[in-house]
Amino acid sequence: METQRYREIAEVLTTYFDGLYNSDTSRLAEVFHPQAHYVCVSDGTLQYLTMDKYFPAVDARTSPRDNGEKRQDRILSIEFGGPAMAFARVECAIGPKFFTDFLTLIHLEEKWQIISKVFHYDLAGEQKGK
Repeated sequence: METQRYREIAEVLTTYFDGLYNSDTSRLAEVFHPQAHYVCVSDGTLQYLTMDKYFPAVDARTSPRDNGEKRQDRILSIEFGGPAMAFARVECAIGPKFFTDFLTLIHLEEKWQIISKVFHYDLAGEQKGK
């Protein structure tokens, strides 16, 4: 059972990475719950978006694929907090930013969805975690 849930979440994360790399909000909409939130404080201020604000920002940017960027994404860990809750720590890069994402997922309506994305980024050349 644990292995099956892990595989299901890994599939969600693959779609998440595909959506980010291709700036494809139709793929991202498959994996984000409509009420999910997006949070970052890397620059010292709170950036908080709902999906209706986040998706247009993704649509407006040139995709890493179209910029010819090497794809850099990986799953660092997946943990379960019960039968319908999981936490994933992942990394990816877009432009000069290297991201560490903490993604909380819920299992609802027979599928896993990201309900929370809290992340930090470092710029290329900066010390990670600064």
